[in-house]
Amino acid sequence: MPVRKIPKNYLFVTGAYASKKNKSMDGFESLLEKDYYMLLDFDSTVKSFDVQPVKIPVPGAAKKYVPDVLVKFHPDPVTGEIRRNELAEVKTTADLTRNAEKYAPKFASAQQYAKDHEWDFRIVTEKEIRGPRLSNLKFLRAYRNVQVTNDQKNTVLDFVRTADGSSSSTKILESLAPSDDDKLKWLPVLWSMVVTSVEVQG
Repeated sequence: MPVRKIPKNYLFVTGAYASKKNKSMDGFESLLEKDYYMLLDFDSTVKSFDVQPVKIPVPGAAKKYVPDVLVKFHPDPVTGEIRRNELAEVKTTADLTRNAEKYAPKFASAQQYAKDHEWDFRIVTEKEIRGPRLSNLKFLRAYRNVQVTNDQKNTVLDFVRTADGSSSSTKILESLAPSDDDKLKWLPVLWSMVVTSVEVQG
């Protein structure tokens, strides 16, 4: 449950991200935050993430500091170890440089708060967020809720098996869909299976 309500902001884009993992609408204060939530939502190692999770006192400051998100992880499938919760702040590198002095006491307090709770504190920038994976997820997300029948899934998997376990989407589509109408039917099925695979693999 967020400890702070995200206000409307005329300088930055605000809104809500529909998280399948959290089964909720998670507020964001910038498009960079929204992009980070998408990465978390598709990351199979992430169990859940809490937006605007805690208020942290900052020495000398009237207002408490609220980091952007607290990330919780699944146990490692091999070792069973559970990665420490990660308290994260999402900022652009330009913002960090421009406001380094202002942010320093907030980040120091967050670092100590995380340490006291046996968490990690992390600052995440566009360098970690905006890459090929994010671009691919933005494309695939449109197919996330496509309903694929077992017969359709088995048809695709049978074709892949006959191709020694791997094949391109183009070859699969050409085999399953000789006409344009057939392509319109099978293309959403293929991309839906891809996005499901991405969520499982992380």
